[in-house]
Amino acid sequence: MVRAIVFVVGAGSLGAEISAARLLAPYFGASTIIWANTIATVLVALSAGYAIGGKLADRRADLHGLCAIVLVAAALLALVPFVADPFLSLSVKALGALSLGGFAGSLAAVLVLVAVPVMLLGTVAPYANRLTLGRVEQTGTITGRLYAISTAGSLLGTFLAALLLIPLIGTHRTFLVFALALALVAAPGLRSKRFLLVPAAVAGLLAVPPAAIGSGVDGARVIYSAETPYQYARVLQFPSGERWLQLNEGVAVHSDYRPWSWLTGGYWDDFLALPLAGRLGMPRRVAILGDAAGSVARAYGHYFPATRVDAVELDGELTAIGRRWFDLGGPRLHLYTADARPWLAASDARYDAIFLDAYRQPYIPFYLLTREFFESVRAHLDPGGVVIVNVGHLPASDALERVVSATLRAVFPEVLRDVVSNTNSLVIASAGALSSSLVQPGSRRTPAATIPPELRPLAATVGRRMGPPLTGGSVYTDDRAPVEWLTDLSILRYASGKR
Repeated sequence: MVRAIVFVVGAGSLGAEISAARLLAPYFGASTIIWANTIATVLVALSAGYAIGGKLADRRADLHGLCAIVLVAAALLALVPFVADPFLSLSVKALGALSLGGFAGSLAAVLVLVAVPVMLLGTVAPYANRLTLGRVEQTGTITGRLYAISTAGSLLGTFLAALLLIPLIGTHRTFLVFALALALVAAPGLRSKRFLLVPAAVAGLLAVPPAAIGSGVDGARVIYSAETPYQYARVLQFPSGERWLQLNEGVAVHSDYRPWSWLTGGYWDDFLALPLAGRLGMPRRVAILGDAAGSVARAYGHYFPATRVDAVELDGELTAIGRRWFDLGGPRLHLYTADARPWLAASDARYDAIFLDAYRQPYIPFYLLTREFFESVRAHLDPGGVVIVNVGHLPASDALERVVSATLRAVFPEVLRDVVSNTNSLVIASAGALSSSLVQPGSRRTPAATIPPELRPLAATVGRRMGPPLTGGSVYTDDRAPVEWLTDLSILRYASGKR
């Protein structure tokens, strides 16, 4: 029985670590900083548990005591996803208001919540070792065997959480599955039927639906929500019929759909006009890296039906949401479910325009913000083609845009910016000449160069907003791209009143 407990505890410890990182990701991102915090918390908790478990084993080395510890850990682990919700909800409000204290405090609180049951699980190793040892000359063999069993359990817990449980039943219920396994293996060793109520209670919690993630929006109702393999997604609908796609913490809108219009009134519309800044005019073929639910792809299908659109989205569930709720479609639309950078590297296609809309706050994938990546983008552009990068950022914070501009300038000789709002800028770059005169094309290709009359006011507005790029940023590379530091410092400066 001790070996079974050791195996399940090993699985529960690593399963809890994977689940904790996933629990935090919708609110704080899945950056190396978040993983470092999670791993460090688990390691500290396990270290404390080893020390405490050794002392407990010397005082009371019996199976009853070991099972009691595991059962308490199971109960606490089952409570984590429910108790964490208030703290994570606070983090959403803190992130929306950019309150550094609430943001950091909520993160610390959840990590502490996970640390307590993991610490109790850490006590099992020395306790089980003490129970199993018979003779001194067997110490090495028995200790090694228990470590092997625990490690095998840890491997199983890691792969179960990452490959099966989280994608299949979600993060909250993954916590409960590991808690249930711990309770089931521990309760029989307590020699009382009343302790069987603990696994029964944990099993009952599996029927409780997880709380919805995201900040509330006045006047909107949630018509669809799902935990995808990559994130939490939900669709909001307003009385007018307009729909928003929100991801994770719910602070940003990632796609917008207005059933009465092909335009959104947001930054997505600018992708329809900005290619006119390049010498090729309106593109005959575009790639959208980070398509989400397809606001840009849908508009291109309507206004430029002759343009081939290759829409790439890492999360296939968002594409399905786009088809069902956002009228995603087009006569020459090709949809791809893939990570943007390896997809582009494996492609032989060349484009008149490449749109990058894959940056997600608070943390963004560093490998889409490096000189090497933009060199790959340039290699896939026709001569004179343009790349347009959507840079979402904190209000009045331009650190990220400066880095994007500097890194683009290291690859492209021509860079301009389109300031859409205080939280969004579009940066456009090309190896050829760029112009802000979007409604007075020079030598444009035809017929794809023709812009529909209804888009001319948009093009004129975008052209008036365009200007030179920001300066002063660092050039990021695959070897050095401290985007997490950049974001953390931006939040710190904003929360402290510095700009």
